[in-house]
Amino acid sequence: MMQMYEVFVNEHRIILTNKISKEEGFKLFLLETVDIDDVITQLNKGKIKCAHIYYKDKSTLFKKFCKKVPLVVAAGGMVVNKNQDTLFIYRNDKWDLPKGKVDKGEAIEDAAIREVEEETGVKDLEIDALLKKTYHIFKRNGTYKLKETYWYSMHTAYQGKLVPQVDENIVLAEWRPKHQIPELLNNSYENIKALF
Repeated sequence: MMQMYEVFVNEHRIILTNKISKEEGFKLFLLETVDIDDVITQLNKGKIKCAHIYYKDKSTLFKKFCKKVPLVVAAGGMVVNKNQDTLFIYRNDKWDLPKGKVDKGEAIEDAAIREVEEETGVKDLEIDALLKKTYHIFKRNGTYKLKETYWYSMHTAYQGKLVPQVDENIVLAEWRPKHQIPELLNNSYENIKALF
């Protein structure tokens, strides 16, 4: 059975796979010999559209990749209120959903609620279900890291004021109706688009 992970690098993709297929629209790299910094540079400069990184053993594919790009686990939420509006944040000139790093020893669901509350000021959150996990690569202190984010659908009856967490560069926290979501996603991240 084929194993695959989709990892976003800005608007580009790295596919981690245990299956070799003909290079059509992507470039294939071997996990054992790949230079991740070089792949990311090629993606960002438009030299390649997509990268597939191959490793034969599906059971250790992800773990081996994390030896090349350190893993950071995060959690967040797609929150709706009683009007079925969705909670968005605006940070770094992009619309996003609230999320953040899971603290050591913290349950992932608890981290999701804590991070959404900290970043937006919303209260009384309840988790409905795990939506999916997304993966993206970011650079911190000159080093690329892989962020694995657990996304939960959540709801709340909270009607109080939203307070963006400005020390996290969040300038807005707003409820947005369904009909506005496609427009917001035009200025969002690929992993957020994948949730919708």
